[in-house]
Amino acid sequence: MTDGGWAVKHRARRSTLAVVTAAAVLIPIAASAPATADPLGFTKTTLHFQVLVGPNRDEPCDVIGDVYKPDSASASNRVPAVLTTNGFGGSKNDQAGIASFLASRGYAVLAYSGLGFGGSGCKIHMDNPEYDGRAASELVSFLGGRDGTAFVDPAHTVPVPGLDYVVQDATAHHGLAEADDPRVGMVGGSYGGSVQFAAASVDPRIDTIIPMITWNDLSYSLAPNGTAQTTGVSTSVPGASKVLWTLTFGAVGVTNPRAEGYVSDPARALGCPNFANTACPALAQSAVQGYPDPGSVDFLRRSSVVSYADRVRIPVLLMQGQQDTLFDLNESKATFETLQAQGNDVKMIWHSWGHSDLTPAEGEINMKDPNPDTQYETGRMVDWFDHYLKDSGVDTGPVFSYFRSWVDYTGNAAPAYAESSDVTVGRDYSLYLSGDGALTDRLDGIVPGVRTLNTLPGGLPTDREAPDTRPDNPAPQGVVPGTVVEWSSGSLDAPLDVVGAPTLDVRVTAAPAVAGVEDAVVVFAKLYDVAPDGTDTLINGQVAPVRIVAPGEPVQVTMPAIVHRFDEGHRVRLEVSGGDPSFRGGLVPHQVTIAAGDPGQVLVLPVTGS
Repeated sequence: MTDGGWAVKHRARRSTLAVVTAAAVLIPIAASAPATADPLGFTKTTLHFQVLVGPNRDEPCDVIGDVYKPDSASASNRVPAVLTTNGFGGSKNDQAGIASFLASRGYAVLAYSGLGFGGSGCKIHMDNPEYDGRAASELVSFLGGRDGTAFVDPAHTVPVPGLDYVVQDATAHHGLAEADDPRVGMVGGSYGGSVQFAAASVDPRIDTIIPMITWNDLSYSLAPNGTAQTTGVSTSVPGASKVLWTLTFGAVGVTNPRAEGYVSDPARALGCPNFANTACPALAQSAVQGYPDPGSVDFLRRSSVVSYADRVRIPVLLMQGQQDTLFDLNESKATFETLQAQGNDVKMIWHSWGHSDLTPAEGEINMKDPNPDTQYETGRMVDWFDHYLKDSGVDTGPVFSYFRSWVDYTGNAAPAYAESSDVTVGRDYSLYLSGDGALTDRLDGIVPGVRTLNTLPGGLPTDREAPDTRPDNPAPQGVVPGTVVEWSSGSLDAPLDVVGAPTLDVRVTAAPAVAGVEDAVVVFAKLYDVAPDGTDTLINGQVAPVRIVAPGEPVQVTMPAIVHRFDEGHRVRLEVSGGDPSFRGGLVPHQVTIAAGDPGQVLVLPVTGS
């Protein structure tokens, strides 16, 4: 369907009896759970929804949600709608700020708690399309006017009619007419970002989505490998488990329902508590073994857009965080390139904040108090929804923009954002690994030699760093001798701006020999900014685990993308270590030798500017 010229589909007129019955049903809502009036011109009503999910759509779940109705909305003055839900471990209440804001701008909003969270029933399925996607699809039907979905009570005994004040479309995005088809977009972050892809993959009635800080391939997110990549960030060989993030997911998911949730829905305690039964083995195995087995990878990828992007055929505005060690920038780039290649209207923003630091820079966005005039991302979001849901014709901004922390500004962060018509903005700047420990950009500066390090048994860490969940936290530093090698550039004569994913080409040998994934060599590549006083900073806490199953062959490592300025007088330092405290390394210890001293061993930085 084109950007403009959206046809409006009118629902069949209800009979007089049905209208009277619906009005009568709404009376006890005001008495038992009154809608709350707001000075910005909308009301909020909490409802329960009975949704049917699963492969056969025969598993009932109760979903709790808040409906925000603009005062101006009516059957004769219809408005577009927005659907939004929480991040992992959250609830509908987390979306109150953005929902109130959108409602005050004339959007009907349904903010709901995802399955397994925040008062909603059933188990966590990690945003699987057949479960979380179909739950969202049921709510789309309610927004489109379908009766029999919404109720006043969690027992689903007092029904509420579907909405009659949302704009409807004549055709969905597969070109066919669909029942109860509202003009609707979705917005949300992290877990509430991935569900948008899941929902759009099963429901062509959804018109546009704005996913923030979310994943492309959950098997990469939780056990990344910097090499052996097949498509996007997906790899043929699993990497190293992010132990802290994985354990956090497990703990938050199991405890979220609290005692009352398990009492009201005892089935949630059976098998894997509050998770789909296949989730527990996947999470536990990654933590114990250090990597997911093929069955676990399959489970995680079924809940990842990499597996079903071809079914998402609508406009998408991606927002991803530079300070994010859970879902790095490479994931958004992989999703962007897939969608762009298949013809979606897709744009992308790399903002400063993410899972590692959820505080946006001044003038980027405030989800509790959005303001499009003073916040760059909020303005982009408003323009996107107004363009695709209100047919406003407003420009939706550049194809790609990214936040530069080194740019001074006050107020709205727009001046700190660079803009591009292409997501690849940097040119290659090669730094060769010299045998004397130098990173040099001169071929005649390479000195022959090798560097050797050791990994520890059981995947143990070899150094002390702040946890990747909060990499900026102060932490005591220390390294087990003989477990780290490094290369360093000279002091920079001018600032060096890096935008994108650095790559590292190396040749590695190991003893003892490697037979396969189980006894593979696992090392960790890291990029530091070293100040003139010797203070070193692991850039955005990013680490690239590398599981090597065929030592001796050339290895190319794709490191997490960064947006970073190395200032004049600073140095670039590359480090390869045998372990990391935030990951489970290789179980078998190895002596690892990395070749240096020829042009084939090189760190390539994507740099911008002259």
